[in-house]
Parts: sequence; structure tokens; C-alpha cells
Amino acid sequence: MKSSIIDTIEKYETIIIHRHERPDPDAYGSQAGLGEMIKNTYPEKKVLLAGEEDESLNFLARLDDISDSEFEGALIIVCDTANKERICDQRYVKGDLVIKIDHHPNREPYGDLMWVDPEASSASEMIYELYLEGRKQGWELSDESARLLYAGIVADTGRFLYPSTTERTFNAAKELSQFKFDRSELYENMYKIPLNVAKFKGVLLQELIPRESGLAVFKITKEMLEKYELTADETQAFVGIAGDIEGIVAWVFFVEEDDVIRVRLRSQGPVINDVAFQFNGGGHPLASGAKVYSWDETEKMIEALDQVCLDFEQKE
Repeated sequence: MKSSIIDTIEKYETIIIHRHERPDPDAYGSQAGLGEMIKNTYPEKKVLLAGEEDESLNFLARLDDISDSEFEGALIIVCDTANKERICDQRYVKGDLVIKIDHHPNREPYGDLMWVDPEASSASEMIYELYLEGRKQGWELSDESARLLYAGIVADTGRFLYPSTTERTFNAAKELSQFKFDRSELYENMYKIPLNVAKFKGVLLQELIPRESGLAVFKITKEMLEKYELTADETQAFVGIAGDIEGIVAWVFFVEEDDVIRVRLRSQGPVINDVAFQFNGGGHPLASGAKVYSWDETEKMIEALDQVCLDFEQKE
């Protein structure tokens, strides 16, 4: 499949690369890292990065303003996006051919070509492996490409702490780290948080009461966001907040927005993506997302998560 993707890229003059809405560093890293790689290897091609920008990730890359006409006859590559609904900029359907490159379970196949590898730590790791295949045909990896892919791998592995980190992950990180970019500056940009975010994180921890199942529940209302002058996107900064707390096997964030309640799920063992799938979402077995539309619906989700956690404890 990697060879087929490379051969397809060679055939197109215009290539538009997408990723998922509400991006994280792996979304940006895989999207922009692939874009830089194609630009370096094929300078005559037009390579565009699609989607709405996230200001907090501007240190990684800036995206392009793309006209409708530029989609006509273009190759579309979608990185790090499990389902069509989450593709940022739905004009991808206007392209000539769609390639899906993703590391999430393939519950919703889409695209004319699909390379899906749930064993990969990140989409950025996959893009690095695409480069290894492409080297046979003259593909080039620049310092900037390496910086972007390294950032994506570091973020999606929780700085190499998550179980998705494997020998292939470390091999990719080792090779990428040999390129010339400032890792200290990269880490600083990725992990620094404003004071108001840090204070709110303290409030959440102070009020935390784990459930008997080992599940921790965090409910963040619009009023709480306003009080601490936070955006819903900024709550992503502390999604791993409960990972080091003894007795907690899984945790869920409910973040209220204008028309939806966003759900972020993390686990130390119980498989949670099946629950996410029941509530308009999906993801990895230990890291998933979903969305619900009322606080009553969150209670149903909590019940389902409680049962998953209890079943896991019984097996242990």
C-alpha cells in the first residue's frame, strides 16, 4: 500500500492534505510533515494544507487558503482521521481521488486507497515509514519534516509513556532526532500552559472523587469555562490529568459547548472505544473521543463506562 500511495502521489500535479477537526500535534505533524516531504521531493507539484487553523498549533505549521477550483482534479490525502464526519474541510469530496492514512481502528473505511495501521503509535510514525519506502524513489526528508513528524510522535505517545509506544516508535524517533531542529523549543511550545489553565487543572484535581468502578468523571460546563476564561479547546491540555492517580483505571471529560458536549476518554486498561462508538465517536482502545447532546445522555455514558471498568477489574 505504501508503494501504491507513492506511485499515486507521483501522478498528480495538485495534492491537498487534510486532517481531523480539533487537531492535535499528530494531526498537524502528519499533515504538514507529509506536505513538506512532498514539496522537497517534487518541487514542481502544488501541495496545499487544508482545514481551519488552531492558533495554539501555529508553532508547528500554517495552513493554506484553498479555493474550490483547486480541488478539481486534485489528489486528496487525509491523515489521522478515522471517519469522514471528522475530516476538517468537507470539500475533500471535490477531489479526484482520496487516500486515507490513519492509525485508528478502521470502523469507517473511506477513500479510494486506504492505509490503516492501528498498531502504529501515530499517523506521524506512519508518514515516517512512508518516507522510508519512498527513499528508494528519491524521497527526501528535511529538517522541517523531521521536526513535524517528531512532534506528532511525541504527542500521541505521551512522550513515549503510552502503551502504543513500540520498538518501531523508538526507531523512528531516533532517526528523526538526528535532524537539525531544536527539541527543547519544540517541547516548550507543546507543553507550556497559561496560568489560568494551570489553576483550573488544580480545581479539577481538588474536586476529584473516583467512582467505585475506578472511573473518574470530570464535567466542565460553559459557566466553568467562562469563570476561568478558558476555551473548550484549551481543556485538551489536561486530558491526561488522572493517569498517575492510584485507583483510577479510566477517566472521562465532558466539556460543554454551545450545541454539543464533547467527550474525551482515557484508560489505563479497560477498552473504552466501544463505548465511544456508541456515543457518536471512536478512537483507540485506551484513548477515544465522542459527543453527546445533553447532560442526561452523559449519565448513560457514565453507566456504560462504569460497567466496562468493573468488567476489567473482575478479569484482573
